[in-house]
Amino acid sequence: MEPEPLTRAVAGGSIVLRRADITTLNVDALINAANASLAGGGGVDGAMHRAAGPDLMRELSERHRGCPTGSAVITGGGRLAARHVIHAVGPRWRDGHHGEPELLASAYRSAFALAADHGCATVAAPAISTGIYGFPIELAAPIAVGEAKRALETTGTSLREITFALFSDPDLEVFARAL
Repeated sequence: MEPEPLTRAVAGGSIVLRRADITTLNVDALINAANASLAGGGGVDGAMHRAAGPDLMRELSERHRGCPTGSAVITGGGRLAARHVIHAVGPRWRDGHHGEPELLASAYRSAFALAADHGCATVAAPAISTGIYGFPIELAAPIAVGEAKRALETTGTSLREITFALFSDPDLEVFARAL
């Protein structure tokens, strides 16, 4: 049985932390940890594409020619419960001295802004760049939580709940400390 999610009120909304398969969450938009070519991949990206079905890749290839690191694009949700998938491209970790923190913040900021621009109230996000891209989760979690707080504090935002769907209990613990 999944433990109770950890919830913190922020402005007119809340940040929720839960251990979950992001593709199963019933929210307005899911944030996908995409690569710059938007070509699908492993980890969260691969799981998102498998769960959404072929329409997701079709829409990406028809509408977009890649996405720069630190940015995001939006598509429909395919077979997912979510109406939208927001493909956010986080940085590959090198050593922390090549703009990685700023690029990660920008990826989350771009994704949350796209969600708000499309009238989304509920959004679920993974720990972007912390898998195969090697961004240390201890450094990534405060950036992710900080950008979620800023998004919820934005005047007039449609966002009401930002959920971080985390892969493991240790990841959840790191995000809980950041929150």
